[in-house]
Amino acid sequence: MDLIDRYLNAVAAQLGQDERADIIAELRDLILSRFEAKEEELGRALTDDEKEAILHEIGHPLVVAARYRKGPDSLIGPELFPYWLFAVKAGLLLMLAVQAIVLFVNLLSGPADAGQSIGQAVNGFISSGLTLIGIVTVIGAVMEHVGYRPGWMSKWRVSELSAFGLSDPATWGAAMGGTRAAKATWTPRVRRLRWPGGEHLFSFLAVGLFVLWWIGVVHFPGLVHVGLGGEEATVTGAPIWTTLFGAILLYAVAQMAVDLASLVRPYAVRMRAAAQVVIAGAGLWLTWTIFEAGHWFTLTRDGEEARIAGDWVMLDFDTLRTLGDGARDLVGVASTLSVIMVWVLAISAISLVFQIVANLWRLAQPDRRPSA
Repeated sequence: MDLIDRYLNAVAAQLGQDERADIIAELRDLILSRFEAKEEELGRALTDDEKEAILHEIGHPLVVAARYRKGPDSLIGPELFPYWLFAVKAGLLLMLAVQAIVLFVNLLSGPADAGQSIGQAVNGFISSGLTLIGIVTVIGAVMEHVGYRPGWMSKWRVSELSAFGLSDPATWGAAMGGTRAAKATWTPRVRRLRWPGGEHLFSFLAVGLFVLWWIGVVHFPGLVHVGLGGEEATVTGAPIWTTLFGAILLYAVAQMAVDLASLVRPYAVRMRAAAQVVIAGAGLWLTWTIFEAGHWFTLTRDGEEARIAGDWVMLDFDTLRTLGDGARDLVGVASTLSVIMVWVLAISAISLVFQIVANLWRLAQPDRRPSA
């Protein structure tokens, strides 16, 4: 009886309180009947080893409990697994692209620190990748447990499938190549279909990754260090980022909300355009405020500091042509990054203006939503 009690206690620990007593009573009867049948067959009492062999035949306590437990039998079931795999692959490729950009910026300081910069990029990719996989798995597990299935899993069209190329490295290669030759080399020879919500899926993943980094869930170690002649300079943010922390977070979350709504209702063009006008206007204000701050980051090494800062004077093509010609010391690298930052903010502002104009134009057009 001690063997039976230990076995049943192990099973009971995996069951809910409301159903435990009935299931354990049923199992106890099953085990006793198996023992009695075996004893009648042998004509003697069973040894402990023989009893344990019968319990092995019935199954491991965890497996037996799973047969009675309500709800899903797996963390990510076969129905959700393909979507989980796509999200992981697309997210990892996006993180790889981010780390490649960070590595490029770090290598501006010179080839002497290339090994260290590459190591930081690899470490950042692994740590952020593991975080991504964990978050996607938790979301998938919750969906599996509550039985939630978004409408787009069942109501989809063949013309809406091209966005799934985000998980294909060949698609990213073609996009980065840009030329017809690159596309012919990297892109599979298949008909390229268009999904009205495809760009919004990419935006949702990209902005979601930014939000995770902004609130400190995901870390990119290479962003806070710049190699200089075998030594490291620490990058610290200017006060403007603390001042605008909440506003930038709200802006990013609002963009994710619009992207998510666009995925659910890809043909709601006018509603999306109206929301994008407001969000782009907020983004333009943020960009202007950041630009007007004039000071964005500070490089520090051995007590020496150099500001990454700029103004309208740097928006000059002559300055842009001489980019990278400066010294590789702290001040020179800070000067190079200052020019880059000024132009990034300027291009961002222009892009947001075009986005506002384009969405206002969409609002002025008649609704062309396809009929059901």
